[in-house]
Amino acid sequence: MSEVAAGGTFLRRLTLGRFRNYTELSWRPEGRIVVITGANGSGKTNLLEAISFLVPGRGLRGARIGEVAQAGTAAWAVNGRFDSADGPLEIATGTTPESPDRRVFRLDGATPRNQAELGARLSAVWLTPQMDRLFQEGASGRRRFLDRLVYALEPGHAREIGSHDTAMAGRNRLLAEGRRDLAWLAGLEDSMARHAVAATAARMALVTRLNAADLSGAFPRARLGLLCPIAERLASAPALAVEDWVRSELATSRQSDAASSSSSVGAHRSDLAMADAATSLPAAQASTGQQKALLIGVILAHAALLADLRGAAPLLLLDEPAVHLDPDRRAALFAALAPLPAQVFLTGTDADIFQSLNAQASFWRTGGDALHGG
Repeated sequence: MSEVAAGGTFLRRLTLGRFRNYTELSWRPEGRIVVITGANGSGKTNLLEAISFLVPGRGLRGARIGEVAQAGTAAWAVNGRFDSADGPLEIATGTTPESPDRRVFRLDGATPRNQAELGARLSAVWLTPQMDRLFQEGASGRRRFLDRLVYALEPGHAREIGSHDTAMAGRNRLLAEGRRDLAWLAGLEDSMARHAVAATAARMALVTRLNAADLSGAFPRARLGLLCPIAERLASAPALAVEDWVRSELATSRQSDAASSSSSVGAHRSDLAMADAATSLPAAQASTGQQKALLIGVILAHAALLADLRGAAPLLLLDEPAVHLDPDRRAALFAALAPLPAQVFLTGTDADIFQSLNAQASFWRTGGDALHGG
C-alpha cells in the first residue's frame, strides 16, 4: 500500500521566496521521514516554519506577517505541493509589495473562502524547543498549544476563537471609553458567550479524546484537564444554559471589567492542565525531560487520533525533538514514528543522533541559503 493510500498527505515540493534566510528555494523532500540537520542559525527551523504557514494560524513561531520577510524586502511567499488521498493539492501563502501587511492564500490556484477551508484539506502539528517551557509560563501559551491541536481536528475552531476575541476587544474598548450603550454591549456579550461556549466545548471534546487514546510505548501517558469555569458548567449543564450564565456574568461585571481593562469571563480564561497518568505528577512539577516526554506522548496520540477520525494524518513538524531526551527515549521516539501514516520532519544539529533512521529517512543539511542532500 502506498503512503498516500494509507492515509498520509505528503509534501512533494516546497518553494520559498524571500522567506527568512531563504532568498529562493525549491526543495523536493523525499520519503515519509525527513531529517534536516545543520548548525544553529542555518535555517532548519525556518523550513518547518514555512511548512507550518500552509495551515491556518501564524505558524510554529507565532510570528507576525512582517517578521518573516527578508530584511529590505516587502513581500514573501511560501508554496507547497502535496500528494493526498484526494489527489494533488497546492497551497500558497504570502504577501505582496503593494500589501506587505496583508497575508493572502491560494488553494489549488483559487482564493479560499477562509482559513478553515485550508484546514479541512491539510493539518500540521508541531513541537518546538519553546514548548519545553510550557508549564513554567503563563496560561496563554498552554491555551494556544491546546487550540492548535483542536484546529487540526476542527478547522472551524479558529473562527470561533477569532470571533470571540473580536467581540471581547470591542466590549473592552467600549468599557474603557466609558460608553454605556447597553444594546451594543449586550450584543457584544451575546457574541462572546456563544463563541466562548462553542470554543470551550471543542476544547473539552479533544481533551476527552486524547485522555481516552491508547498510546503504547516508552512515552508516559498524559492526563489532560481543562481549567475553566465555562468547562465546569458544560460538564453538567446544556450549552444554552451556560451561554445564559456567561452573558449574565459579563453584564454584572462591567464596572470591574472597565477598571481592569479586561473581561472576567470568556474563552480566554481557560488553562490546560497536564499530569502523568500513571503517577499523577503534574507536568509543572516534573523534570524538563519528563515534560518533554509527556508532550511528545500527547503529540503522537493526537497524530494517531487525527489519522483515525479524519482519515488523513497531519504533517508532524518536530523541531529539535531529541533535546532533553535520554538515549532510550530518543530510540523510543524514532520507533514510535515508524508506524504512523504521517509525514514527519525532524531537525537537529547533530546528524549522528538520527543514525538509527538511516534506512527509513531522507537526510538534508542546511547552510548557505540552500539545502544539500545526504
